[in-house]
Amino acid sequence: MSAPTPAKPVEKPNEPWRQRLIRSLLYGRNVDRAAKARARVGLAMLAFASVYALIGGRLVMFAIGADAHGARRAASQEVVATARPDIVDRNGAILATDVKAASLFGEPRRIIDKDEAIELLTATVPDLDEVEVRERLSGRKGFVWLKREITAKQQQDIHKLGIPGIGFLRENKRVYPTGNEVAHLIGLVNIDNQGIAGMEKWLDNQGLADLHRAGFATDRLQKPIELSVDLRVEHALRDELLKAKEKYHTKAASGIVSNVKTGEIVAMVSLPDFDPNNPKEAHDPDRINRLTTGVYEMGSTFKAFTLAMALDSGKINLNSMWDARGNLHYGKFTIHDSHSLGRFINTKEVFYYSSNIGAARIALGQGVEAHKAFLAKMGQLTRLRTELPESAAPLIPRRWGELNTVTIAFGQGMSVAPLQAVMGINALVNGGYLIPPTFMKRTESEAAAMAKRVVKTETSDKMRFLMRLNAEIGTAKTADVKGYYVGGKTGTSEKVINGRYAKKRVLNSFTAIMPCDDPKYQILIMLDEPQPLPETHGFITSGFNAVPTGGKVIARIAPLLGVEPRFDLPPADRLILAASRTTQ
Repeated sequence: MSAPTPAKPVEKPNEPWRQRLIRSLLYGRNVDRAAKARARVGLAMLAFASVYALIGGRLVMFAIGADAHGARRAASQEVVATARPDIVDRNGAILATDVKAASLFGEPRRIIDKDEAIELLTATVPDLDEVEVRERLSGRKGFVWLKREITAKQQQDIHKLGIPGIGFLRENKRVYPTGNEVAHLIGLVNIDNQGIAGMEKWLDNQGLADLHRAGFATDRLQKPIELSVDLRVEHALRDELLKAKEKYHTKAASGIVSNVKTGEIVAMVSLPDFDPNNPKEAHDPDRINRLTTGVYEMGSTFKAFTLAMALDSGKINLNSMWDARGNLHYGKFTIHDSHSLGRFINTKEVFYYSSNIGAARIALGQGVEAHKAFLAKMGQLTRLRTELPESAAPLIPRRWGELNTVTIAFGQGMSVAPLQAVMGINALVNGGYLIPPTFMKRTESEAAAMAKRVVKTETSDKMRFLMRLNAEIGTAKTADVKGYYVGGKTGTSEKVINGRYAKKRVLNSFTAIMPCDDPKYQILIMLDEPQPLPETHGFITSGFNAVPTGGKVIARIAPLLGVEPRFDLPPADRLILAASRTTQ
């Protein structure tokens, strides 16, 4: 039997070299294809597991963050406190700024047990009104505010309760680091961070409110608002006014420091004031800003306008004589001086003896129409407009006759805002230019561009001379702080009570300038109803309270303002008048 022939190996079909190269690169040589298949299946399973894990994680995140996202959508229908720029003083000190604070909200549709939620919330936050919370959570709204601006501890305690449908939103909260210091100037905002008074309201009126509504003022990267006020001077002024208010038992006290060359308000205080961090205080009607929203008879400080009017007309000079031998009778009214001299007095004596009779005769000599025209030119007959929204119109006679001119000449029968009077006095001493006051920083060149000449340069020189003379020998002597060449004018105005002037209830004022030969600043001090003291010998007139207060203020603020003391200066007639004659 023949041996079987061996089987021939199966020949592989010829494979193009390109395919062999590709297979070799992809799988390698002598590869276990079964192992390779298992690896591919495992890789596919891992990829699918990763995708599903990612989807699951995102679902968990959305579930956790549902409150916040829902709240944002719902809050878009509500008012949310938006960002405001910082407000700073002229040196960069922060007067108002924003901080982040949590606010508590509810989503009534998502709350499971409202009774339990209300009980837990009111127990955690005692100042929550249970009735109000119940009413809000019982509605059909998707979003309701429960408490704005809660503390960090309250937020933490509520968070631990884990109540579904209760959450928090971070809002901007306005804070005032200086508290009461600049309250009447800065003003305040409401719960939605919208300005409702002072410079805060002005800021919204300048377009910030429109930006908020459009959604463009959402961050803190806004340029700070620089004011003209100097916080150091503000503090010194307020401190001295607080002391004076307590010492003289006054109803109110207020003061202004103004730059006579630029119109900038460097400090403004009106007591009693309030803390803008506690808005409830601002609603007290006794805490108004008496310097802009109050109007008052300014008393003898108005004599500065009367004398400036006459001197500027050229009809009188400093040596003109006036009959003050007895009272001035006008119809059924009698005009008298507090300290009668019983003789003829010159124009200088009318000023530093503060003669009502002399001022009345001077005004009558000018005439009613000239008197009205001059006061109008000095900005005293119309409402003064500044950045502060709060302002009051002056009270002027409806029918202005000679009797009105007589009384207004010495500061009765017409009421103006104190800041308005400050503006006019600035013009009388700065060379004769009326410059609108401002609470924003302003350069002298900017002020010059808007200044309006209202009196001659020589008239301004004479008024500075008279004010310095008053500090040397007149009623302002106790404010003559050595080294600062102070000048001033006092005013004591009897208040009208039940239609009649009350002799024992007065509003005292004192306006001072420094230095008198080249004024840079004016200081106004006002004390409402000061009481007599043993050291004032029972007197309540301005020279015994407002003037010494002004002197203390000047001594404190002059170094802060960079006014260098100069000693052994000659008297007013040799320094001010002599220089005036030389330049004319």
